[in-house]
Amino acid sequence: MNKEQSRQTALLLIDIQEGFDNPRWGTRNNPAAEQNAARLLKFFRENGMPVFHIQHQSTEPDSPLRPELPGCSIKEIVRPISGEPVIAKQVNSAFIGTDLEARLRRQGISELVIAGLTTDHCVSTTTRMGGNLGFRCFVAADATATFNRTGYDGRIWNAEDIYSSALASLHNEFATVRSTDELLVELKSRLAAPV
Repeated sequence: MNKEQSRQTALLLIDIQEGFDNPRWGTRNNPAAEQNAARLLKFFRENGMPVFHIQHQSTEPDSPLRPELPGCSIKEIVRPISGEPVIAKQVNSAFIGTDLEARLRRQGISELVIAGLTTDHCVSTTTRMGGNLGFRCFVAADATATFNRTGYDGRIWNAEDIYSSALASLHNEFATVRSTDELLVELKSRLAAPV
């Protein structure tokens, strides 16, 4: 993979926003998710590879992710810099109601590395759509996280089980699921490979 080929792979950072620190979401797993996402971001920036920040701008009246609230802000650890697009969405998929697909196609991007919040909602929905649209998707498992959920029957599902189940459902169907370390090794080896 040379510099030109490396531009065919983009990083999608999904909903890494201050509002997810609000206790209303409940118990969360994987506290290292943001740090791992930041490691991916550093690599993509250092190698001039495309980065897209996805920002959820909720229309729900009580959501901390409403655009007028501080919780809508992207966390400092992965805050966008000049030239990195921020794509606002209002539903789970970053492809619905946005120009994300058009931007990716225009730039000749065919492969997506996906990280962010939450594993079973916006990460999963975006990955599924990306795979169905023909993009080769990779999910950085340890750069995602989720929260406990209450099922339709009132049962409490713990965050780690939901996270693991969501990743298992994506793997080898809509995406390849890897750790951040594995993805960085793969990306580095591609950049080092002769043309």
